[in-house]
Amino acid sequence: MKAAPPDGTTERAADGARAWLPRRGGRSRRVPLPLVLAVLALLLVVSATAGLAIGSVHVPPGQVWGIVTHALGADWQEPSWTRARETIVLDVRAPRVLLGAVTGAGLAVVGTAMQALIRNPLAEPYLLGVSSGASLGAVSVIVLGMGVLGPVSLPAAAFAGALGALLVVYATARTGGRITSARLVLSGVATASVLTAVTDLLLLTTGRGHEARAVLAWTLGGLGGVGWDTLWLPGAALLLGIAVLLVQARNLNLLLAGEESAGTMGLDVARFRARMFVLLSLVTGVLVAATGPIGFVGLMLPHAVRLVVGGDHRRVLPTAALGGAVFLIWADIAARTVAAPLELPVGVLTALCGGPFFLWLMRRDARRNDERGAA
Repeated sequence: MKAAPPDGTTERAADGARAWLPRRGGRSRRVPLPLVLAVLALLLVVSATAGLAIGSVHVPPGQVWGIVTHALGADWQEPSWTRARETIVLDVRAPRVLLGAVTGAGLAVVGTAMQALIRNPLAEPYLLGVSSGASLGAVSVIVLGMGVLGPVSLPAAAFAGALGALLVVYATARTGGRITSARLVLSGVATASVLTAVTDLLLLTTGRGHEARAVLAWTLGGLGGVGWDTLWLPGAALLLGIAVLLVQARNLNLLLAGEESAGTMGLDVARFRARMFVLLSLVTGVLVAATGPIGFVGLMLPHAVRLVVGGDHRRVLPTAALGGAVFLIWADIAARTVAAPLELPVGVLTALCGGPFFLWLMRRDARRNDERGAA
């Protein structure tokens, strides 16, 4: 039986991820976590208010809060707003803002865990081909007209495609009863390539050209068209993912010290990774089914958060969830207003932000590797 790790092991393991943390006198300065969470929670409230107020019809923030509190039964005063504004805030914008917060938080925490599991700062939620499977399912519904489930046909097909891609990746990566992270990633890349090719083939061979615009809009990601009846599944997936990851935060910290060190500290690395990959892929599949693939959120936010709170996942995970929610709400606000009355896919704006960040991250990682080699 392996001995339990001594006190402070997880903190030292978290501090061992030096390639991901800023260097200031050899050690990163940590902002108190309660202060960070309080500031981000306040920013989330402000962001949600802005998301409900800003649009083609501007609703004053005070009126937004009046509409919301009246709907919740906390305000018994006579409404001073029109029925049309109440419908815009409650039925059009509120589900969209909540979906943006849920998706941003979910992608951020999944990206955080994925980077720890693979020990690669460039890992992100779509690494295992889940988004390609979801795209194939959604495109099949759009192009072939398979709407047997009515308005939930597209998200249901997208989730089925994501789940199918996950099963294929695991079946091809499993050899001799074991799955290594290297084989899993390679299987994910290969499966994603094949599924993307099939998706392109479906689009090219369809006899109806007007579906191309709908397919392009979905594959770029967006929060439009969501209703209250479809919000429960992404919300449940987010709560499940955050709850499990917070419980497993210590084990994620152990992985930062290396597989051998984590094994000597009592962690069954192979089994832990397999379970976490399944969980993260399912959460990602649900989110992609609801919004389409929105890129770079799961890559950018974990690194931005680590610059502030350090590498300990007990601090990173809740901070990343709040930061991701705030980021995607504002990205959606920009998507609705930058080219108004035209609405841009929110995935376009996240890519415009994430592309330069990705290049900077690659250069920073290469520069630190050169520094280590010179030392």
